[in-house]
Amino acid sequence: MDKPLGHNAENNNSDSLVCSLQDPSFSKMNNNSNVESQSSIESNSYDESHKSSSSCVSNYSNSCDANDSGLRSFFPCKPHKGNDIRWDSIQFVKAKYGDLGLGHFRLLKKLGFGDIGSVYLAELKGKGCLFAMKVMDKEKLTARKKMSRVQTERDILSSLDHPFLPTLYSHFETEKFSCLLMEFCNGGDLHVLRQRQPGKYFTEQAARFYASEILLALEYLHMMGVIYRDLKPENVLVREDGHIMLSDFDLSLRCCVRPTLVQSNGESSSQVSSSYCVVPSSCIDPSCKLPVCVEPSCLQLKPSCFKPHVLSSKKTRPKTVKQNSTSPDSYPMLIAEPTNVRSMSFVGTHEYLAPEIMRGDGHGSAVDWWTFGIFLYELLHGKTPFKGSTGNRETLFNIVGQPLRFPEGSNISFAAKDLIRGLLVKDPKKRLGFQRGASEIKQHAFFQSVNWALVRSKQPPLIPKPLDLAVLNETLKMPVPSDNSNTSSGPYLEFQFF
Repeated sequence: MDKPLGHNAENNNSDSLVCSLQDPSFSKMNNNSNVESQSSIESNSYDESHKSSSSCVSNYSNSCDANDSGLRSFFPCKPHKGNDIRWDSIQFVKAKYGDLGLGHFRLLKKLGFGDIGSVYLAELKGKGCLFAMKVMDKEKLTARKKMSRVQTERDILSSLDHPFLPTLYSHFETEKFSCLLMEFCNGGDLHVLRQRQPGKYFTEQAARFYASEILLALEYLHMMGVIYRDLKPENVLVREDGHIMLSDFDLSLRCCVRPTLVQSNGESSSQVSSSYCVVPSSCIDPSCKLPVCVEPSCLQLKPSCFKPHVLSSKKTRPKTVKQNSTSPDSYPMLIAEPTNVRSMSFVGTHEYLAPEIMRGDGHGSAVDWWTFGIFLYELLHGKTPFKGSTGNRETLFNIVGQPLRFPEGSNISFAAKDLIRGLLVKDPKKRLGFQRGASEIKQHAFFQSVNWALVRSKQPPLIPKPLDLAVLNETLKMPVPSDNSNTSSGPYLEFQFF
């Protein structure tokens, strides 16, 4: 890759890990490669994780032995996965053999690889439980001075407990390898899924479904002090029930955050509304008559064409002040946005890099809202908005210097366009979500039909076909491994690194 804007950027030849058993040929290997500066400086004491692979799991609990359910009390810290029988199976093996090792698994298929390891579909012997096992060569990582980043990634995964984020079931060490047991998703990723749609883009209803779940995942990560920094369809995996799981935390940044409960006041409506940043010259809907859309000389932020759906459109009257005391504006709001964090690292995927990263200004949590806007644009149009026709250098130039444009004939709703504009403001301090994070974005009119308390109960747009292990086993014709005491018996794949 070219070295953009004076930064010493490293172009990883492989894209981020895509844990998919379906049509991996759709992966974008050239223009979506990740970049990371070799001379990064963080504004906090946490180390950053480098490019690696992460994976995800489907709920194959019917194929696991359910006789060990009494051991589930050993895992009270993961309530969202507390009933997953994989916990019991792992604990049973540990109780019987002492420690987990490679010899307890059959490695069925190589799912992908990243900068620090490879990921395999692994079956726990005698239990039938499937995992995505990430295997990392400790000697090679030590030589490349990346072991601390492996630890950072493991710490992040260990802290997560959310329905739209991966579960780390266990990790173990051998003499040569460090292994992580994570979830496996059989539905592929949203990039592959998008390629299969008519026109290679999702309907607005489907895009809203996936975007709402991603938004909740990002909200949780920010509350936990994790800035994701690598959102793209390739990193959004589909579980067997059709719901999504965000994966791949190698570029994530750990930081400190102080969640605050803010009591809304009478000015909250205007504050939230004014944060929907719309550049006047970019408003292309001829039917919009608001001042922000018809005054090209105005360069200040004004309310956009949509206000949060919880706000009343009626004019405020003095006699309604008492009634407003019980309105949604008066409810406390949880703010858990690490707005004070600054990182000087040059990391991300070319088409998704935020302008502040390109300029070297230092970046914080607002980069996740930029990538969220790029992500939503790609779901709805089948391409990213700033992609250059001649390569990555033009793409990076477009991100910094070109305004946001929608394709001619774009038929998405004005609410969708308005949300994307608010997210893709080049000044991070004026970007939607900068001050109050996901709380602002969730109130946008694009999500008006979303019941946030019942997102997990929403019917997904598509349910993937179940994985047929019998067919998979028939295709496995592999030799027996030559390893030390910790060997994987049965069909397996040799560990391959680059």
